[in-house]
Amino acid sequence: MVHGDRPESDLAIEHRVAALESILVEKGYVDPAALDVIIETYSSVVGPRNGAAVVARSWVDPDYRVWLRRDATAAIAALGFTGRQGEHMVAVENTPEEHNLVVCTLCSCYPWPVLGLPPVWYKSPAYRSRAVIDPRGVLADFGVTLDPSTRIRVWDSTAEVRYLVVPMRPDDTEDLTEAELADLVTRDSMIGAGLAGQPARVTR
Repeated sequence: MVHGDRPESDLAIEHRVAALESILVEKGYVDPAALDVIIETYSSVVGPRNGAAVVARSWVDPDYRVWLRRDATAAIAALGFTGRQGEHMVAVENTPEEHNLVVCTLCSCYPWPVLGLPPVWYKSPAYRSRAVIDPRGVLADFGVTLDPSTRIRVWDSTAEVRYLVVPMRPDDTEDLTEAELADLVTRDSMIGAGLAGQPARVTR
């Protein structure tokens, strides 16, 4: 059985994890605040490093970029990033003419192998509804202001297909290495809720 587009097994795992966390907190084995920090670190830093590597490779390797557009699942797997929640990937590229934003309107389908854990806001009803109704307003809330002529395309993730946004490569990055370019790629930019960072973020 499924609930929306989520397998019942996924929901059962979530419930078991929540119950286990509750017991550990109650017995004093786990500090909820410390756990939140760990989860946030994994969801915003550690997990997205995989996706950042994919994006950086597409920025420096034209053949890989073509492959990523044609068959994102295979191109991502070639870098060693595979697993549950990443079996059917589609990569969409931002351009000056079109900006892509990813949402899961039914629940919180998310490409774990390349982005780690989904952020809390991605799962919130407010984001899930407003991303479809008012995507430009949502981007503004994230501090992203696009040219009025730039189209915004919203992609709805499902259990069958998950999306990776390839942000535009920042200007003045021609002298950066692939690893340094990856440091400019943020989790939010790969969801479409943000832009890639500027070269000043890279520490040589």
